[in-house]
Amino acid sequence: MGSPYAAMAQAGESMPTIGALLLGRRTYEDFYAVWPKQKESPFSAMLDNMQKYVASTTLSEPLPWINSTLLKGTAAETVARLKQESGTDLVIMGSGELVQSLMQANLVDKYVLFIHPLVLGSGRRLFPEGGTAATLQLVGTRTTSAGVVIATYQLAEENR
Repeated sequence: MGSPYAAMAQAGESMPTIGALLLGRRTYEDFYAVWPKQKESPFSAMLDNMQKYVASTTLSEPLPWINSTLLKGTAAETVARLKQESGTDLVIMGSGELVQSLMQANLVDKYVLFIHPLVLGSGRRLFPEGGTAATLQLVGTRTTSAGVVIATYQLAEENR
């Protein structure tokens, strides 16, 4: 797959096992602007049909994308409750600030990083200086035909 959506398509292969998607406001708005319009993409249909939880202090309900629910309260408290209640995987795509807040609350069990063959030289860091430290264990890798490496890490035993 050489298209710009190759990495997303490969990520989409695991979508049937995901219980719900967690998104920050910006990622939610960016995804909503693109994916519902991609009618030829099976990934789009999966996203439409999947439950989406949105962490935002500025959005209000009703959210425009079907199957979307605005989280009430702090993201860490709400996600901790969702993890207990759902019994299925909750996945975050993008949403760097949301990931960082959940890392601080020790609520991230697995990291799936898409490493693109592009060096920008600047940008926001996923793991900021002074952030929460954790030892990770590599549990899988895949490479797309476009050279995107999909690396899957889970927390090492010493962090659990």
